[in-house]
Amino acid sequence: MQTSARNQYQGKVTRVTQGVVNDEVELTLPGGQTLVAVITRHSSEALGLKPGVNALALVKASSVIVASDLQGMRFSARNSLQGTVSKVVPGAVNSEVVIDLSGGVQVAAIVTKESADKLGLVAGKPATALIKASSVILGVAA
Repeated sequence: MQTSARNQYQGKVTRVTQGVVNDEVELTLPGGQTLVAVITRHSSEALGLKPGVNALALVKASSVIVASDLQGMRFSARNSLQGTVSKVVPGAVNSEVVIDLSGGVQVAAIVTKESADKLGLVAGKPATALIKASSVILGVAA
């Protein structure tokens, strides 16, 4: 399968918290990180999501917020993935930032060039990828 989403993760569903309208689905990635998605209850049931099911998570790079030097800050974004910047590709307006996580997993983000410069994002610098649970799309093999 090919999609335009830069971030594509294979994982295993480890928890489903059912709600009346939406379900919260936790997916464990190969490096042990967890990625949480909030999807409609109907979609959760249609996909057959339950613990043990293999699933694919998609996140557009433009939906990833990059932070550094958090110093104990907490955020409303459900997903907070810590790693190390491995690559920064500056453009005229935006920069691509790639963060390496454990287990060979990477997160790509598109941020403004000004933000990348202000954060001092360079290879080797610790960084955190923040992703809202509503920005994660889940799929399963048919």
